[in-house]
Amino acid sequence: MSSGRLERFVAAADDDCCPADVEERRRELSELAATADERSRARDLDVLRTLADDTRYRIVRILDAADGELCVCEFAPFLSVSESAVSHALGDLTTAGLVTRRKDGRWRYYEPTERATALLSALDATAAGDR
Repeated sequence: MSSGRLERFVAAADDDCCPADVEERRRELSELAATADERSRARDLDVLRTLADDTRYRIVRILDAADGELCVCEFAPFLSVSESAVSHALGDLTTAGLVTRRKDGRWRYYEPTERATALLSALDATAAGDR
């Protein structure tokens, strides 16, 4: 927002606007911007980008609905992609911290993390207003 535009915005909200009011609002906005630090912002954006893929999103939904862990081979009946693509998607989800992986012999089992479950719950809770 340009300085002139911010001045007009503050003036529209307060008839007795002065340069000190604009500077105060600029400080308040600067403090707000500082709350989104670089590290957490990068981590959050990585998680959102990971969930933005249809296959990865469906995997997380399936895992969240499952009662326990699922093996990579159990996704084939539900997804129209190869087992290799499922494995790759699960690797991305693991890296993003949305699923955990446990190896038992030659089989790998996956389940959603608390963060994945919380994100899906938040999406479900806010989707009710879309209808």
